[in-house]
Amino acid sequence: MQKRIYGLETEYGIIFTPEGRKTLPVEKAIRFLFEKLITTEHFLNVFLENGARFYQDTGCHPEYATPECAAPRQLIVFDKAGERVLEDLQNYAEEKIREERIPGKLSIFKNNTDFVGNSYGCHENYLVDRDVDFYYLAEQLIPFLVTRQIYAGAGKVFQAQDGVHYCVSQRAQHIYQKISGTTTNDRSIINTRDEPHADREKYRRLHVIVGDSNMSEYTNFLKVGACAVVLQMIEDNYINKDFTLRNPVKAIKDISYDTSCRRKLRLDNGREYSPIEIQREYCEIAQRYIEQYPVSDELRQAVFMWSHVLDCLEDDPNRLDTKIDWVIKRRLIESYVERFGTTWNDPRVFMLDLQYHDIRLDRGLYYLLERRGAVERVLSDDEVIKAKTEPPSDTRAKMRGEFIKLARQNSIQYDLDWSNIRLGNLLNVRVICNNPFETDTEKVAELVRTIQRTNLRKTSLSKLVIQS
Repeated sequence: MQKRIYGLETEYGIIFTPEGRKTLPVEKAIRFLFEKLITTEHFLNVFLENGARFYQDTGCHPEYATPECAAPRQLIVFDKAGERVLEDLQNYAEEKIREERIPGKLSIFKNNTDFVGNSYGCHENYLVDRDVDFYYLAEQLIPFLVTRQIYAGAGKVFQAQDGVHYCVSQRAQHIYQKISGTTTNDRSIINTRDEPHADREKYRRLHVIVGDSNMSEYTNFLKVGACAVVLQMIEDNYINKDFTLRNPVKAIKDISYDTSCRRKLRLDNGREYSPIEIQREYCEIAQRYIEQYPVSDELRQAVFMWSHVLDCLEDDPNRLDTKIDWVIKRRLIESYVERFGTTWNDPRVFMLDLQYHDIRLDRGLYYLLERRGAVERVLSDDEVIKAKTEPPSDTRAKMRGEFIKLARQNSIQYDLDWSNIRLGNLLNVRVICNNPFETDTEKVAELVRTIQRTNLRKTSLSKLVIQS
């Protein structure tokens, strides 16, 4: 599939730190976040003007799902826009908390674990043809997903019984199955949930729940872009080597503990490869593939970045201390430990780990590095700001976002999901949008014209009353 729909769902950690005896339950803090978005829709489940969805997920986490995107870079733009949307809502919530006279600080983190061992996810979605054998695709993709954490991991300071470890990935320690239907218990690498939010006869959604939430734009683009290339190669039956891991669940944890990325993993065929070697095999196949098959410029760029990152990991991972999250964060903590003469089990080190993921531009340590020019960017501020309110122009999200703006401007009662628009006082007018690639339909256009005509009649009547 050369033309594909992409999506990212990010669950955020939220903490209120009181500065006195009076505190604020997380549930109430989340309600303050949503209060600014009150519409005719469900209170804790809102579609935004950029076509994205914002809602409260299981475990009291705010979750942002990007609109449907047609390319990896566009996806990363809208994922970053979600951080900025959430920051605006955080500012509003903090005002409401001050009105309640509860001194303290509200913090929101784009990470995957808390201090008591809970995990919340970052889920990637890739549209695939229904005709493709899903389980064959999943089995072919799993060795790639298990080993890609060497460049896609967000990094974590982990307290174990034998001391403090720095791990490559946050999510890896919370994976217990290869493939399953749940996202909360017995979490898997690939989820079997069959919700395409599109024409079920044509499409299926590949739901990958093994990845970390990334702060680095470079890491995020590479994570999605490389996966898209591998997925396309599998669909074209181009991969002619078997990388099946003997125990992928054990392997994903072993890799996370090894920051050298060189620990050998046993394959089903008895051979042993390091994560770098497995990724190198995939990457070299991809380099041949893009010379023979039609591939977008973005995916070509992803393959170039992929090869460069693997070269650096083989030579010295610290060469990636401006590009890859787990390396950026490790270098930041190492500098702190050296500067203040402390150790890795210092409680302040754990706080540094957490503060790296703070979404506030004026608080987060990642954004401190960004202001200093110490991390490599892929996006511009202008395009991220635009994506807060403007939907993608080349997917179904365009119809949804433009409809939401118009309906709100004209106080039209409506309800939405990914594939449907309902409006009217009884929500009895329905438009089905099953094609995620479609940017307009005559039915939606007619609804827009109807709203505009209704608004025009109201305006004319108002003028008539004023004149009389």
